[in-house]
Order: sequence, then structure tokens, then C-alpha cells
Amino acid sequence: MLRPDVHDVRRRDFLRWLAASPLLASAGGLAAFEPVIAQEAPRRVFDDIVQSAEDALDIWDLQRAAEVTVPTAHYGYIMTGVDGEETYANNRASLERLRLRARRLVDVSNLDTRVNLFGREWPTPIMIAPCGSQRAFHAEGELAVARAAASRTHLQTLSTVSSTAVEEVNEARGEPVWYQLYLAPVGPGSWEGATALMQRSRDAGCPTIVYTVDLQGGSNRVSLERYRRVDDRTCTNCHTPGGRAGGPKPNLRGLPRGEPDPGLGRSTTWETIPRLRDATDQRFIIKGIMTAEDAELCVRYGVDAVWVSNHGGRSEGSGQATIDALPEIADAVSGRIPVIVDSGFRRGSDIVKGIARGATAVAVGRPYLWGLGAFGQEGVERALDILTREMQITMRAIGAPSLADLGPHTIAEP
Repeated sequence: MLRPDVHDVRRRDFLRWLAASPLLASAGGLAAFEPVIAQEAPRRVFDDIVQSAEDALDIWDLQRAAEVTVPTAHYGYIMTGVDGEETYANNRASLERLRLRARRLVDVSNLDTRVNLFGREWPTPIMIAPCGSQRAFHAEGELAVARAAASRTHLQTLSTVSSTAVEEVNEARGEPVWYQLYLAPVGPGSWEGATALMQRSRDAGCPTIVYTVDLQGGSNRVSLERYRRVDDRTCTNCHTPGGRAGGPKPNLRGLPRGEPDPGLGRSTTWETIPRLRDATDQRFIIKGIMTAEDAELCVRYGVDAVWVSNHGGRSEGSGQATIDALPEIADAVSGRIPVIVDSGFRRGSDIVKGIARGATAVAVGRPYLWGLGAFGQEGVERALDILTREMQITMRAIGAPSLADLGPHTIAEP
């Protein structure tokens, strides 16, 4: 639940402004406004901040609720992009720019939104993308997300730097999740540590490694630093001066240090991929692909799926939206392996656009994090329900009874 005073924020802001205004004195003081206030009091006020998960009508309702409940710097971690936020903004702008071609008089009484990934059928193509440090947003963190994923049967990927150990998340989920792998600078940083981390996820039952490759050069998260400057809490008990939470994350604890391996840092190349593939029998996906050339290399190096991502605009300042990169990547892959996409997806109609442009599945990050921050497990469930319902409404509206009916012909290019 939100703090009980949340819905009074705008009224109090107005009264503070009024009290400081010279107009108040000239009008005879606050008493002069009392008849107006009394007259307005019985009227229904539609507040921007929802008070429960079930009241949220769309994803942005959850965002506004999270903004007033999640600590400022932690909310900034969710919201930040890089540089001037152009890539972050373009992820949304490009999705909103695309138009759907609506066909009429099509029987849409029975929708088929199922998707098959590696022989496993899921009821929708909506996946949960990895994000670290989820206990910064809600006390139950990744456990709440895992329980929500289980209750709604969505595929979940867990971050290397999660604030909850993979074994605990799998138990909450009721089955093993996919495991997202960082190597450096936020991962183990040595070959011994990397292989031990993959082995730990394998021992926990995780069937798939999602190797993230779009943070080798670091990221210039200007907005995050600005959020931190206005957070008035004392954070030194949990964080180092550099801003990172003190001590290793649960999944990294106890890993062998080994010798730092430059090949797992900024000098990582495609030649590293066979070495990683040979270190495990888990399925191996590369996340962070944004060009057809790299998609073709994924196929050449035996990668099991391509994950199109710019890290939600948090890793690169290229300005390229994932929905714009998706068609060339889907063409390059040509159905040989699945294609997953994320970054900027906020509506069910966005999910439809992602599938129409060649994705097998669409992963969401901020939508479920806003739900988590505002209302815990119920908020995550509400985010997933909203996206699923909107996707179904959109498919019926455009005359597409199944995901197979979506394709390039579904998109009206501007």
C-alpha cells in the first residue's frame, strides 16, 4: 500500500503555493478561499497516484505510484538512461511512430497468443527481463517477481547481480529461471570465476545462459547521478563511495578469484564465445545484439538465440531503438534461431509491434519494476496482466487471431 498521505500531495502543494503567494494577502487571507474549498470538497478528484495494484489502468499508473514509494536514488536507477537520454527516448518514440494495419471482419473469437521457445510452450510472448538489485525497490525483490512470474506463467531471466541468490529465486518460481551472465566489469572478472558462476547456475537447474555483451565499455548514466544528489538518505551503510552496494552480490559470493582475465573485459571478442559455450551444456543466448552483422555471427558461432537489446537505453548512446534494429536482425537470422527483443515496451500494442517486426518473444523491464516498487508481487502481476490484456485487445482490433498472423504486413510504415 502507498503511504496514506500520497493522495494529498497535490492539495498540499497547492496550499503551500497559495500561502507563499502575495495574492493571498490582497484577497483577504486564506479565509477568503474557504467557501470555494468547502464547495469543491464533495467533488470527486481523479488523482494521478493509484492506491492499489488493481486500480492501475495502464503501466504509467504503476510508474507514478513507484515514483512516490521507491527511494529517490533507487527510482533513479530504474529510470536512468545514458548521456542525454536519446536512446532511452527513441526506444519509446520509435514504437509510438509505428502504426498497425487493421483488418476487418476476421474471426477473433479465439485468440492464440502461445509461443514456443526451445520446446517449451508459454501462454504469451511476454518475458521478464533481468534487472539487478531488486530489493532496492521492494523488500521482497526478486522473490516477489518470481512468485508473480509463476502465478502468471511468464518466462523469467535472473541477473548476475540480483540481490537474491539464484537458488532462492528458483524455489520461489517453482522451477529454474534463465540466468543472465555478466563477465566484467560487474561480473566475476576471471575465467575461474566465470566458469564457477555458470556451474552454480547449472547446479541450480537453470537451463539457459543469457550472456550480456553491451556493457563492456561502461555507461554514462548522468540521470542516475542527478537522482543520487537529491536523495537525502544516508547510504554509506550499504554503499561504497562509488555508489555500488557494499560487498559482493549473493550470486558472486564464494566464487574463486582466479587471475583477472583481460579477455573477459573490454577486450572480449567473438573468439571468446566458443570458450564460454564449451564451458557448459546449458543453452547459450547473447543479449545486446543491435545489427544484422552481429546476428549473423551469433548463428555462425552456434548461439541458441539472439536477444535484441540496448539495455533499455542504459548502456549506449547510439540513439538506435531496438524496434528499428529488429527487422534487419530478424532477416539475418531468417528463422534459424529465436529472436527476443526488449527496451521501451510499455503497451500491449508494443508487444504486437515487436512480434510483427520479427521477434519470437518480447521482454519487459521497467514495467514490472514499477509494479514491484509500488505494490510488490501484486504490482508485478498487475503489470503483466495489463500488458497481456492490452495485447489481446490489440490483436482483436487489428484482425490477428494468432501471433502467426502478425508480420511485416501488420506494420504501416510512415
